[in-house]
Amino acid sequence: MKQLLYILLILVVGCNTTPEKNETPEPVKVIFDTDMGPDYDDVGAIAVLHALADSGECEILATISCNSHPSVAPTIELFNRYFNKPNIPIGVPEKNGVNSIHKNNWNDSTIVRFAPELKHSNNYPSATKVYREVLSSQSDKSVTIVTVGFTTNLENLLKSGPDEFSPLSGIELVNQKVKKLVAMAGYLPEGREYNVYKHSEASFYTFNHWPTPILFSGAEIGNSIKTGNKLAATGSVTNPAAWAYAYNLATYSDQPSETRRSWDQTAVLCAIRDPEKYFYVCGPGEFLVDEDGYNQWKPNINANHYFLVHKYPYKIVTDVVEELMMHEPM
Repeated sequence: MKQLLYILLILVVGCNTTPEKNETPEPVKVIFDTDMGPDYDDVGAIAVLHALADSGECEILATISCNSHPSVAPTIELFNRYFNKPNIPIGVPEKNGVNSIHKNNWNDSTIVRFAPELKHSNNYPSATKVYREVLSSQSDKSVTIVTVGFTTNLENLLKSGPDEFSPLSGIELVNQKVKKLVAMAGYLPEGREYNVYKHSEASFYTFNHWPTPILFSGAEIGNSIKTGNKLAATGSVTNPAAWAYAYNLATYSDQPSETRRSWDQTAVLCAIRDPEKYFYVCGPGEFLVDEDGYNQWKPNINANHYFLVHKYPYKIVTDVVEELMMHEPM
């Protein structure tokens, strides 16, 4: 009985202070930063992003690769084209980027099938340039950045100096223009997660220096939300997201799978919609990362980090995510 009361006390005291909500009907201005290659939940995430954009809930300012593999930016462009938004800026890491792709080469297979002219496309500006140009043109405290991969680009942005777009340093520019960062990163309250440890130096620097509120969707959230079977089975034959899921469910592991865990989709969903519709939001506190990429949570009422905790049976959020993933272009 004492243990139950203790758990309830944590939920009441530690999970009722939330980052600023989206109170207005104005579309959320969002920059999407993805590694789109080591795993394929990024495909579900970009489908969710475009679904929410087509419903008027967000405006996609840029879609950026944090993965240096040459197939990643063309994969992002392929999906932007499919959802009838071919002019969204795309950036790539300018330095220190992780080069990582799955052994089944799903990126190349998707490109060859749906947009073979992008196979050798490499004429993309640096992510830092895209970030600085886009941010400098936006109103103060108006942009939400959602990262579902490595924090390489965010570290480079923070360390950037004045340029033709803004006289501000990177940290100053972020502090002026960004409302919040939403990150699919870490295990809460502690653990070692791929997006954090794969480029641990960038994670260590970024999460220790980022000046705006951060909402974390930890790996434990996506572990329990399993999607993709409906999209793979019933998505249209022209839909690259449906094909990518069908291909990966069959070939990503040694044994075919019916579903895939949905880490990245929850970050996108909670960057654009009120996260408390689906989860408890706990905090404030500090997301502490060591130089090896191990993270811990430290409660701190003077800090500005928050994290998601499951509120409902998993199927409720699973159905929301799956339905958004099924979206076809307008």
